[in-house]
Amino acid sequence: MRRLERSGMITRRVLSGRMLGVEYALTPLGRSLHGPLSQVYDWTVANMDVIQSRQHAYDEELRGESVA
Repeated sequence: MRRLERSGMITRRVLSGRMLGVEYALTPLGRSLHGPLSQVYDWTVANMDVIQSRQHAYDEELRGESVA
């Protein structure tokens, strides 16, 4: 979270009172990531079957190597 704050993506505010807490909020720069990250999410959902198939094949290949 500190790196996001340092990069200007979020703000951090310490809440005082009986129960101490911290509130984080997106900055305009952080909110500007919504579009690009939504596209990555949509691409991932559209390709989930292929991704899972490749993960399974990779895992099976690793299992075969550990047996040999």
